[in-house]
Amino acid sequence: MFELSTTNFILAFVAAFILGVSKAGLKGVAIVIMTIMALVFGSKASTGIVMPLLLVGDLFAIIYYRKHVQKKHLFKLIPWMLLGVLIGVYVGKDIPENLFKKGMAGIILISVILMFWWDYRKSSAVPTHPVFGINMGLSAGFATMIGNLAGAFTNLYFLAMRLPKNSFIGTAAWLYFFVNWFKVPFHVFSWETINIESLKVSLFLIPAEILGLVIGVKIVKLIRDKHYRIFILALTAIGAIVLFFR
Repeated sequence: MFELSTTNFILAFVAAFILGVSKAGLKGVAIVIMTIMALVFGSKASTGIVMPLLLVGDLFAIIYYRKHVQKKHLFKLIPWMLLGVLIGVYVGKDIPENLFKKGMAGIILISVILMFWWDYRKSSAVPTHPVFGINMGLSAGFATMIGNLAGAFTNLYFLAMRLPKNSFIGTAAWLYFFVNWFKVPFHVFSWETINIESLKVSLFLIPAEILGLVIGVKIVKLIRDKHYRIFILALTAIGAIVLFFR
């Protein structure tokens, strides 16, 4: 197993706990999770360790929010996300990490600013041009393969579609579950970031994630729909800033 200090194991447990809270519905904190995991295990190795945790969280979410799925949005995003994943697999070994981080952060921040401006204008319209869904899907697929950072783009898409809180969480859960399983073979056979040693670490962290899932569900119930939208936008913006300066 990875040679880790007590401090690093505690950090990994904290990240797994936050991941559970995120999968329960408090979206927008993926960058915090990946920052901690990268600090403990290294940028690339951490993506393989996180994958089984993501799948556990996805499974919990699709069961818990099974009555709140809007399938039409899945069909709009999944094909483009899968293409984005394939692009990420191809260029992921060579792309400069710093360039990727700053580019993603810039795009996310601009998108968040546009969403806040949109809300300020009290507009209830949703984007209808197919290019919007295509761009969000490709960006999310690419970002999720490179650094498990699809959340920022899918968050913006679902918020733009004005999905209610539970529909947002339930639809996103199925989307991530499908796409994350699609990524597994590439982590195993291409990048070799999922192996016996990484799975031991992932299994060790699952209890912390489960605790986060339980607490996260309780917190989500307390947040009203209109406040949930602002909360997710704020977390997404903070995550982008952290990504830019990480």
